[in-house]
Amino acid sequence: MDRSIMKLYLVTDSTGLDDKVFLKKVEDALKGGVTLLQLREKEKSTREYIALAEKVHTISKKYNVPLLIDDRVDVALAIEAEGVHLGQSDMPIDTARKIMGCGYIIGATAKTVPQALEAYKNGADYLGVGAIYPTTTKVKTVLTSTETLQSICEAVPIPVNAIGGLNKNNINVLENTDIAGICAVSAIMKADDAKKAAEELFDAEEDILT
Repeated sequence: MDRSIMKLYLVTDSTGLDDKVFLKKVEDALKGGVTLLQLREKEKSTREYIALAEKVHTISKKYNVPLLIDDRVDVALAIEAEGVHLGQSDMPIDTARKIMGCGYIIGATAKTVPQALEAYKNGADYLGVGAIYPTTTKVKTVLTSTETLQSICEAVPIPVNAIGGLNKNNINVLENTDIAGICAVSAIMKADDAKKAAEELFDAEEDILT
């Protein structure tokens, strides 16, 4: 897949936000330069997830940014999203590929080189690797060193993005790694101005991406 769409990957967090505020944050972030979008909802029912995903997809299509659905192959297919992102406890990647076919993006979470190699072998299009720093969006955070991150980059030919507590002030730790981009959550979703936050992250990446 095209590495350029991995540069600034927003993973959403709707915690404490009503739909109107949430959707505005998402659109502002897209205006600010987000290149790939993942809708992540852990608590919503299937019907609620689909309803929100349809609204988000309407916005993302306006900016020609692919929308991925976290965990849920059924939701992705229901709204004709561009793909899914699967964690280590979600549907196996090769199973998702059988269901979805080749026309969809399937991303995977990996924290080790063996996990990365398995995901690539099973058909993942890209990897999200981390957490690089502790995060506020997950209760249990297993940190990944930049050395492991680079080893994963070297082990697989697909794009690798760093994720976990990253913001404009700390992404310099990723210098000299071969990542395709970063995944941001709180740095954008919890910012007062999501557009400005996305712009600043996008610009900060210019100095670290090779």
